[in-house]
Amino acid sequence: MIQFLVNQVLRSEHALDPNMTVLEYLRGPLGKTGTKEGCASGDCGACTVVVGELITGPDGTDSLRYRSLNACLTFVSSLHGKQLISVEDLKHQGQLHSVQQAMADCHGSQCGFCTPGFVMSLFALQKNSDGPDLQRAQEALAGNLCRCTGYRPILDAAQASCRQPCRDQFDEQQAHTIARLKAIAPTQTGELNSGDKRCLVPLTVADLADLYSSHPEARLLAGGTDLALEVTQFHKTLPVMIYVGHVAELKRIEKTATHLEIGAAASLTDCYGALHDDYSDFGALLHRFASLQIRNQGTLGGNIGNASPIGDSPPLLIALDAQVVLRQGERQRTLPLEQYFIDYRVTARQESEFIEKILVPRANREWAFRAYKVSKRLDDDISAVCAAFNLRIENGVVREARAAFGGMAAIPKRARACEAALCGAAWNQATVERACQALAEDFTPLSDFRASQQYRLLAAQNLLRKYFIEQQSPHIETRVTAYV
Repeated sequence: MIQFLVNQVLRSEHALDPNMTVLEYLRGPLGKTGTKEGCASGDCGACTVVVGELITGPDGTDSLRYRSLNACLTFVSSLHGKQLISVEDLKHQGQLHSVQQAMADCHGSQCGFCTPGFVMSLFALQKNSDGPDLQRAQEALAGNLCRCTGYRPILDAAQASCRQPCRDQFDEQQAHTIARLKAIAPTQTGELNSGDKRCLVPLTVADLADLYSSHPEARLLAGGTDLALEVTQFHKTLPVMIYVGHVAELKRIEKTATHLEIGAAASLTDCYGALHDDYSDFGALLHRFASLQIRNQGTLGGNIGNASPIGDSPPLLIALDAQVVLRQGERQRTLPLEQYFIDYRVTARQESEFIEKILVPRANREWAFRAYKVSKRLDDDISAVCAAFNLRIENGVVREARAAFGGMAAIPKRARACEAALCGAAWNQATVERACQALAEDFTPLSDFRASQQYRLLAAQNLLRKYFIEQQSPHIETRVTAYV
């Protein structure tokens, strides 16, 4: 059985179909049709909801954290022990919530289909803001699409709702909500079982390892932003899933003297701080990783584990010489990330083995790391080419070089010929040009609707030239902003 709150109503579910998304659950069994289905792929934001989660601080103080999610990509099992808030829950005692009122006052709605999703993104923004901030508002709304208003009035509503937020029913009920979430906090492995499909929800990494060994056919579910597409877009059935979102060890982020140790189930939003502190370009790229709703849910381990050739994080992690810790039962092994990817969607992971954590070396001033993403849109888009360069240059000579690319091959991959052309050579334009030519030996990219083969190769070469220019002129701040 799993338990969660729908606003303040306790729901206990056991026989529910584990393949059911939160969007289907709201619009079906609950009859809450305010949340809309637009794309069923996490691209439009019409289905945005907010999930409240109990967070215990270092001093032992409990608080609520509100985050926006795409209901179309969220399986109901991930609600275990949390609070689900949809647009119907905002109006209180006949009065619109302040974010709803701001949307009305600023004329932020026309046809209205996308409006509930915008309202929920604004609600999460208000709950996580200290005041109006245009950049934060743009980030919060980047995952919501509207074809009517042109966004300006919606951004006006965002500024207005954050300028003087009114104390609402969620603030008034905070202590009560915390107490209720503590009362339903999971204490043992949960399960949804509809007879022919099941989802298991372990609480420890040891329990996860045991369950996965017993059910090697199971699909691991973390954020689900990629896995859910198999159900919503390809109409597949997932007979057995294991949800890892309650395994505390897999969500832990620790800094040691030598590494950042990032649990595989840590969300990209949670990873941001640690990665940005050591590598500002990594943090900047994460701002362009899908939408805030996706980053709130998607995980670093999942972005690696799905082995997509156009995943944004693997090229950066490979350039940084990151490692993955894999676990199978009680056995662990550590593997350089570049060796994890074997072929298209084929990895070195063995049966019943899962990614436990990612080890990222701490920043070293002797190395110059930069990352670049080329896509058709600045926000909420998939890379045509993603590049990361990490060079150690001493006395004008390249002593060591790591260059990795996504979108250029069937896997995220190092550019070995390019690196060889750089290593031991003077750091000058001539060396860079030789390294650019060597990229043609490293990659024969494909042509698709994102970019042609010729464009991809030229873009990769130009990104290396861009890196060189920026190293010569450190004041230039154009990194991670390239788009077609």
